[in-house]
Amino acid sequence: MTTAAPRDATSATASEAATATPEATAERVNLLGMSRAQLEAFFLSIGEKKFRATQLMKWMHHEGCDDFAAMTNLSRALREKLERLAEVRGPGVVYEGSSRDGTQKWVLEVEDGSYVETVLIPADNGKRRTLCVSSQVGCSLDCSFCSTGKQGFQRNLTAAEIIGQVWVASRSDVPRADSRQRPVTNVVMMGMGEPLMNYDNVVAAMQLMLEDNGYGLSKRRVTLSTSGVVPKIDKLSDDIDVSLAISLHAANDELRNELVPLNRKYNIRTLLDACSRYLEKSPENRQVTIEYTLIAGVNDQQEHARELAEVLHDLPCKINLIPFNPFPNSGYETPSRNQAVRFQRWLDELGYTAPIRTARGDDIDAACGQLVGRVKDRTKRQARYIQSVQLDAP
Repeated sequence: MTTAAPRDATSATASEAATATPEATAERVNLLGMSRAQLEAFFLSIGEKKFRATQLMKWMHHEGCDDFAAMTNLSRALREKLERLAEVRGPGVVYEGSSRDGTQKWVLEVEDGSYVETVLIPADNGKRRTLCVSSQVGCSLDCSFCSTGKQGFQRNLTAAEIIGQVWVASRSDVPRADSRQRPVTNVVMMGMGEPLMNYDNVVAAMQLMLEDNGYGLSKRRVTLSTSGVVPKIDKLSDDIDVSLAISLHAANDELRNELVPLNRKYNIRTLLDACSRYLEKSPENRQVTIEYTLIAGVNDQQEHARELAEVLHDLPCKINLIPFNPFPNSGYETPSRNQAVRFQRWLDELGYTAPIRTARGDDIDAACGQLVGRVKDRTKRQARYIQSVQLDAP
């Protein structure tokens, strides 16, 4: 699906460049997060042909190149002009770690000195490498079982900072089954933040993931995960075609209100109706992925399995069971392996295939719900959480 690129900080820069002379440009323009249309506008603004946009995109995204001097199919004069006026700048790598299971984690420094995290998860003997990408510095929501939400929220990431995570992972020397394979084969917008709360920048970045001159990923290999921002789910189906995942975690509103506070605004029925509308506009045989974090004694009993099967009855979906990944002072516990398997069996008897997701990267705090960064918390949520922990301490 071809759509106009959403406006964000990058597109504003591009439009300003289109009306300003090179001499009037105070700072070098970061080209990394620009769409092809935005790059074409930039090249026209500096007196160059539009086709240069395609050449530059291939250098940035296919080759991982950030050095204009190395872009040998551009003339020397153009390379020198780009050095004066522009740059290709991704996030800075503060930390890169490898788990014993092969998971890779990067802590990345973005503008203003904030840190975010992105995680690459290998599977099928390296044939599939799924990158978990962050969309915000911190998280604007406060799901009770997620450590990311406890650090509060600072700001949305720009399109360049989001696609920059894919750029960093693609440039790294990650193990793969075949050197000819892409370093990143799948992307899930499941890292820090709620993607639909940063709608324009997330959609712009996902368009670059799908773009042939970007990362050329299949629509089925790019997944957006949301806690349930219903109006944006409806908008998403008009703007881009990607796979949809829902962080559900409970099958009744009383419990989901506790686990996912956003449910108080968009309850389960409202959310699942939006999912059905999304699928109506998607190709046939598309399903929604339901993410269900199993928390001991909270949502892992047989009655919860029955409720889940009932509420999902009319929605084409698959269920991923995610045993809770602990973090300090959460107040929650991980169910035993036997209990998780029992819950899976109950769903199977009710007609649902529900694989249990294996915790990946937990030894480097890269598992689901464990991602944290450095956040200048505008919400003061982190301070309140720390205070509550101190008050509860013996």
